[in-house]
Parts: sequence; structure tokens; C-alpha cells
Amino acid sequence: MAVVRILGLDPGLARMGWGVIDCAGTRLTHVAHGVIQTRASECLGLRLLTLHTEVTRLIAELQPGAIAVEQAFVAKDPSAALKLGHARAVAMLAAAQAGLEIAEYAPNHIKKSVVGVGHAGKEQVQAMVRRLLPACGVEQADAAYALAAAIAHAALAGTRARILAALA
Repeated sequence: MAVVRILGLDPGLARMGWGVIDCAGTRLTHVAHGVIQTRASECLGLRLLTLHTEVTRLIAELQPGAIAVEQAFVAKDPSAALKLGHARAVAMLAAAQAGLEIAEYAPNHIKKSVVGVGHAGKEQVQAMVRRLLPACGVEQADAAYALAAAIAHAALAGTRARILAALA
């Protein structure tokens, strides 16, 4: 059975969570996770450069075959939404430069895929990620959410493969 390595990202300008899983059929295995942090005291350009450099390094080091990125959620703060958009763009640029398949998922889709409820809280997402990937020991909410994005992609990819197999 082929193993697909998926890099999940929870974009943010100050903190970008990342998580990598291997998917073989329905079996998920934790590979690594963490958070890329930037300093608020730095200018926007340097913060984006840090994110791009680190995502590029992760891609080169961990060799994912796909990337799953959370779509932007626009609330009441346009400035925060713009910063989130910048962080997403940098992550997607790094993935595109590496020739990776890029999948984008709405926050509710990620939560529903992992928890079963589209409006689950971060604590619920983190608890389910720990249950689905018991060896991960994830403590940071940003990293847990990134792992959740990767899990959501694995679930969708598995469904897509079963549909294609049935159609063949």
C-alpha cells in the first residue's frame, strides 16, 4: 500500500502551526509537528520571509507529497484577515515552488473531519488529534490544528480514492 505524506498548516503571521502525517490507506502515523513563530517587532517583509524560509525547509526536510492549508476565516478584523492572507500566501507559494499538490479546507470542514462537529472548539480538536495520533503528544493548539488539517486531507483523499476505484 502506498504511503502518502501530508503537511498540514494552520497559517498565522505570529504563529504558523505545522504537522506532518503519513497516510497508508486508513492508517495514519504521526511524523512531526511544531510551530513557526515570528516577532511582532519585525517588519512584515521579514516576518513573511521567516515563514517562507521555514516552510521551505520543512518541505525539503520532511518531503511531503501534499499540503493541506486552512482557508482564511474573515471575522470582524480586516487587518487580521489581511495578515492571515499574507501567511497563507507564503505557505502556498513554498508548496507550489516544491511542486506539491495544494488542498485548501474551510475551518468547519477540518473540525467536522476530525471531531465530527463543524463548530468544535480548539480543545476538542486537540483532544481528537491526540486520540487519532496517540504518539504525537501535541501540546500546542496551532500544531494540533495543523495536524487536523492533514488528517482532514487524508480522509478526503481516501474517500476520493474509493470513489475512483468504484468508478473504474
